[in-house]
Amino acid sequence: MGAAQSPGSITPKDNHLLAALPELAFQGLAPFLEPVALPLGLAVYEAGAAQEYVWFPTDSIVSLLYVLADGASAEIAVTGHEGLVGIALFMGGESTPSRAVVQSAGKGFRLKASVLRKEFERGGALQHLLLRYTQALITQMTQTAVCNRYHSVDQQLCRWLLLSLDRLPGVDLAMTQELIANMLGVRREGVTEAAGKLQADGLIHYSRGHIKVLDRKGLEARVCECYGVVKKEYDRLLPDSFPRGGGL
Repeated sequence: MGAAQSPGSITPKDNHLLAALPELAFQGLAPFLEPVALPLGLAVYEAGAAQEYVWFPTDSIVSLLYVLADGASAEIAVTGHEGLVGIALFMGGESTPSRAVVQSAGKGFRLKASVLRKEFERGGALQHLLLRYTQALITQMTQTAVCNRYHSVDQQLCRWLLLSLDRLPGVDLAMTQELIANMLGVRREGVTEAAGKLQADGLIHYSRGHIKVLDRKGLEARVCECYGVVKKEYDRLLPDSFPRGGGL
């Protein structure tokens, strides 16, 4: 797959899900965690394909996308340092109809499916934590569907920006408007207009595929209720996932 190269100085506990494990449970996984680079656009798994690994991002973001028969796609969830990619492997499936693509480049760790299944089936702290994470992820997927149906592109863009910020160490995002449009499942013109409004109001600065958030509080004031619902569920189930946090 080409991802298993040395990504530099990272540790498994840069992923907050791994860091939240009791030390004994963590030590059971640590020898099997393989550091990987996660370049922009890498598909860590494809729809319908067997999944060989679960992935634990550290400073990267992976988008879960549903792809239609005509090639159109829409994002159903994002995962960063708060979680893992590949829940089908411990939820009873070998594959999923979605695909997972790196949205923001960075690093992470991967773990063979066989190792995760064995440790998960032992029960205990790892199983409990992964099930709580899965519940939070399902909430995000559900709320994304509601948001895409009922809320404006402006509000969807604010939600997307805030969810991304929660999973990154800084305030800069490398992302073109075309890619954002594909993630949100809307026309590029709609994203251009929405981003223009946010920039005109001093909330973001957009230039050549880079977005810098200038006023997070302003985004939080503008976003729909969907962001708050998702964040509160992650905070409730995984209280150590977002130490930076937002104002909601």
